[in-house]
Amino acid sequence: MTTTTVTEALERVLPKGVVVTDPAILDARRHDYWMVSHVRDLAGTPAPRPAAVVRPTSVADVQALLRFANAERIAVMPFGLGSGVVGGTIASQHAILLDMGAMTAVRSIDAENLLASFDAGRNGLEAEEAVAAQGLTIGHWPQSVAISTVGGWVATRASGQFSTAYGNIEDIIHSIEAVLPNGDLVVLGKGPRAAAGPDLRHILMGSEGTLGVITGVTFSLRRAAEKRALSCFEAPDMRAGIALQREIVQRGWRPPVMRQYDERESRRMDQRLTQCAILMVHEGPAALVDAEVAAVAALAAEAHIPAAPSDVVEHWLGHRNNVPGWDSILSRNIVADTVEVSADWTKIAGVYDDAVAALKQVPGCMAASAHSSHVYRSGLNLYFTFAVQTAGPHEMEATYMECWRRIMQATHDNGGSLSHHHGIGRVRRGWLETELGAEGAALLRRIKAAVDPNGIMNPGALIPDA
Repeated sequence: MTTTTVTEALERVLPKGVVVTDPAILDARRHDYWMVSHVRDLAGTPAPRPAAVVRPTSVADVQALLRFANAERIAVMPFGLGSGVVGGTIASQHAILLDMGAMTAVRSIDAENLLASFDAGRNGLEAEEAVAAQGLTIGHWPQSVAISTVGGWVATRASGQFSTAYGNIEDIIHSIEAVLPNGDLVVLGKGPRAAAGPDLRHILMGSEGTLGVITGVTFSLRRAAEKRALSCFEAPDMRAGIALQREIVQRGWRPPVMRQYDERESRRMDQRLTQCAILMVHEGPAALVDAEVAAVAALAAEAHIPAAPSDVVEHWLGHRNNVPGWDSILSRNIVADTVEVSADWTKIAGVYDDAVAALKQVPGCMAASAHSSHVYRSGLNLYFTFAVQTAGPHEMEATYMECWRRIMQATHDNGGSLSHHHGIGRVRRGWLETELGAEGAALLRRIKAAVDPNGIMNPGALIPDA
């Protein structure tokens, strides 16, 4: 079908106004926030406009669209608010861009069962504000909370800044409503826990739009914390700080926020810091918060790690989601990104050492650093940052991909996991088989073939080639 005939056909099967033809909107939906897509725009090789943009207002609209697209074998690319940073969405002139931005309803808030249901297109911060008005919290605070959707959180298997106590998205999800590629509607998840065969919710969590369209999400909430306290410490090096974090969490303490910055990032955060800052936010019942603050301070003292000013944490809380836009970086011929991985306690220091050393060898490297932001009983994540000066747009993409390759290789060589919470998209797709193994990658492809036999859902993302 040509673009015109696709649009005309969609207008026959969908309600008036659902099919968008405004060229400005088509241009704005060509890709998400992945730096490479912006580099290509600058280099004069931009992604094309999609064949059409569809903005459904109901689950029935999504079903009608997918039945049509599946019958006609036309690709469909789900789109939330476009905050993805790994190339999960790149439009094709032959694909339909499914914009969930008009499905934003608060379906229900149940304070007795601590459940809240939303349309998948609901803005994450607005969802949090809706439950906060009743003294509750979702407890999910990704850096993108104000520019991402609740459905996007599920589709990318996201993690929030308060995850050490409150968990990641898989710990917060109660149920998922989704439309499969053939138009069938499924609701997965019914009670607080079930032993009813494999947990099918996990097929959709992290599926990045390749197995269907998430249309509704129900979260298991928490009551708002009674008290909050802040702690800050300064370790002599990354290894000493990592050891302290391990001791804290393995002793049973769970500060919702526990972050450690290397020396470079610590100095950038606050000039008073000269070593590796460890930031903590303690939340919960007042008695628990008081006990945790005292216990953490005692463990730090045992490790000879001194306290640092707690206003460092206050500043982080107030500015944690402020990041520069890509345009200001690219205009100076610089490529930059943040790359998150994870590893067990015995492996994570090797990941840090090797990745930072490898990044510093990239010609034009201006910055190579890391911090940890999510802690578990068996390990933690690292969040690498790189910035490289290039000669111009003609070499930006290759330089960017080389930086990614070095981080992925160092993580793989040290036995780490290649993604913690941003997902796979297109930038990591070629590495996914090293994560899953050949047999695991083949299993993922078989699941894709079974659920989406015509291959219409977000082709090019996540699923590695055979």
